[in-house]
Amino acid sequence: MHPHLAPQLFDADTTARLNRLAELDPGLVLDDFTTPEALAALADTEVLLTSWGCPPLDEWVLAAAPRLRAVIHAAGSVKHHVTDACWERGIQVTSAARANALPVAEYTVAAILFSNKQVLQLAAEYRRRRTSYDWQAAYGHIGNHRRTVGIVGASQIGRRVLELLRPFDLELLLHDPYVDPDDADALGARAVELDELCALSDVVSVHAPQLPSTLHMIDGRRLALMPDGATLINTSRGSLIDQEGLVAELLSGRLNAVLDVTTPEVLPADSPLYDLPNVLLTPHIAGSLGGELHRMAAAAADELARYAAGQPFAHPVRAQDIHRTA
Repeated sequence: MHPHLAPQLFDADTTARLNRLAELDPGLVLDDFTTPEALAALADTEVLLTSWGCPPLDEWVLAAAPRLRAVIHAAGSVKHHVTDACWERGIQVTSAARANALPVAEYTVAAILFSNKQVLQLAAEYRRRRTSYDWQAAYGHIGNHRRTVGIVGASQIGRRVLELLRPFDLELLLHDPYVDPDDADALGARAVELDELCALSDVVSVHAPQLPSTLHMIDGRRLALMPDGATLINTSRGSLIDQEGLVAELLSGRLNAVLDVTTPEVLPADSPLYDLPNVLLTPHIAGSLGGELHRMAAAAADELARYAAGQPFAHPVRAQDIHRTA
């Protein structure tokens, strides 16, 4: 992982627990497997504890790690470093994606509730007016009562969002090609096609994985289906949205957006998305940040405890699922 990340991930309690569970050197944090120090460590390594910044575990790395049996990822997706060579060798893999899903879902729910209440717009107008005003007359159409929210993707994050939204008086729609109507109903939502979801939703929140099949799944045509004043929330990946089409809709003022991810990841300084009043733009911080990192580290320690006890991982990542997950 990135060397600077380790002290942010592992607090004193989790570090002590890792030391009880395994023989390790807390001071050895690698982001390059080609150094003599790394090669010496790999020769004896049975379990790799990884996170953001881990280099790919390709055939060359695996050849240098003949004892490697498992990869425990203290973050979300493993696609950046777990290669086909790992699956071919039968290495066990687990991820803290479930732990990382929690703050993303919390961010999303906050964004949904604020979007339906038009908090950004009201705050900006209050800042401009700086006096009393008949807000009820001007904004009598807003609020969360009986609003329709469309969730795109029944991922771990999408499912958690649906769970957190259950107490609210909202109509919940779900689009996911792998979820049938009965399964959607069990999640508290109604299964619909993506076009219908876009056309009916006051808020559309994207939680699908980045795959070739999901590139620009919310394209210009589907953006045009969204009702005037609707909000698009994206905490997944920028590639899922036709950003050029979205910018056009946002510049017109017809739609609103909450964007934690964009294409490119860091927008050029002259991007209009920084300054549009109908856009809330954040720098990919919906996932674990600050103290939330400790939750992922604790989840990784839980999996190491299971491995040390000879038990299967609670949250395994399987090769056959990689093609449809983040």
